[in-house]
Parts: sequence; structure tokens; C-alpha cells
Amino acid sequence: MSFWKKLFGGGGDDAGKSIEPAVVGEESYKGFTIKAITMPAGSEFQLAGLIEKTVGGELRSYKFVRADRFSSREDVVSFSLAKGRQIIDEQGEGVFGQSWPAPSQAN
Repeated sequence: MSFWKKLFGGGGDDAGKSIEPAVVGEESYKGFTIKAITMPAGSEFQLAGLIEKTVGGELRSYKFVRADRFSSREDVVSFSLAKGRQIIDEQGEGVFGQSWPAPSQAN
């Protein structure tokens, strides 16, 4: 019976525990702060990060998640920081002006 509980989430020591994304690497780049975030996906880590900058006295942030997956934490940190630098090089502060998904407009 315990096999079925584990298979369908009916109990066990890990029941109710969620794996929260955690910041595992950080660097400053061109006035921005890039944070690499671990997002466990099965036995791998999905590429994700956070770009932050204080603009006009307000802390602005942009979270990115990509489909790329890596088997080691070190690889995902390295590639997340590189992706953050690429986004900054391509979009600069314009990254904070994105509104996707678009908010619904009530008429």
C-alpha cells in the first residue's frame, strides 16, 4: 500500500513539502543585479533567473525562465548568469517595460 501512496502523493515523509526556487548565484553587471535561481525539474535544474535594478528610486525586477535544463547546479548557475547578461545587453532597462502576459483591459 505504501507504494501506491508514494506514487499518488498519499503520504510519506515528503508529503506536503514543496521545493521552492532558491537564489544560488549573483553578480552585478552594467548596474544591474543578476540572480541565478534553481528550479528543480525532476532530477535536473531548469534555467531561471532574476534581473534587478533600482530605477528612479524604485527596485524593478524581471524574472526569466527558459526551457533549458541542466544536470548540475553549477551549470545552471553559469548559464543563468550568462542569459541574464545577454538579456541586459539586448534590452537594457527596456526589460522592465514588458507587460507579458498582457493585463486584461476592462471597458
